[in-house]
Amino acid sequence: MKYLKTFMGGLCMMAAVSCSGPAAENSECADACSASSSSKAVIENIMARRSIRKYKPQTVARDTMNIILECGINAPNGQNKQSWEVRVVDNAATMDFIKEAMSEGRDVAVGSCFRGAPVMAFIARDPSYDFSAYDCGLLAQNMMLSATSLGVGSICLGSPVRFIMESPKKGEILERLGFSEGYELCLCVGFGYADEAPDAKPRDFGKVKFVD
Repeated sequence: MKYLKTFMGGLCMMAAVSCSGPAAENSECADACSASSSSKAVIENIMARRSIRKYKPQTVARDTMNIILECGINAPNGQNKQSWEVRVVDNAATMDFIKEAMSEGRDVAVGSCFRGAPVMAFIARDPSYDFSAYDCGLLAQNMMLSATSLGVGSICLGSPVRFIMESPKKGEILERLGFSEGYELCLCVGFGYADEAPDAKPRDFGKVKFVD
C-alpha cells in the first residue's frame, strides 16, 4: 500500500507539473491533463486489484457480467482469432452439479476450490492455435480488471480445471458447459462481491530489467 501511494503521488506530481502555469489554459494542455487523469484511473485500478477468496452470497447481475464479458472479449489476441470460449455459470443448482460431479470418486469434496464465488466463468482454449492459451489469459485479465472497476471481486483459478479433467464424470460436466467440439477447458475465473479486503502481496521488481 505504501508503494501504491508513493507511485500514485509521483504520477499526480508529473500531471500537475505538465499542466501548470499559463499554458494550462490552452486546449492542448487541457487534453494532456485529461489524459493524465484517465491514465491515473487505469493505473489505480490495476494496482488495486486483489484475488478474492471470500465472497458475500450476493450474485452479480447479468447486466454487470455482460460489461465484464464484453471487456474480456476485447482483449488483444493473436490474428484476431478470438480463440476462446466462455461459459458463465451463475445458477447455484448448476454449480452444485459441477461440484458434486468433480468430487466423484474422491475421499474429500473438492468444490471448495471455487472459493465460494457465486459466479464462475469457465474458459476454454482452441488447441489448434498455438497461442490460444495466452489469448485466454489476456481475456481473463481484462475480465478481472473490469470487474475491479465495477466493485466486483474476482479470482483466477486453475485447480478446478484439474479436478474436472480428472473426474470420472468429466464428460457430463463438459456436456453441461457446452463448449464447441475441440475446445479444451483451461481456466476458471470466479466473480462476486468481496467479503474480505486482503493486502497486496509483495512483488519482486528485481525480476524486471532493461537490456542495453
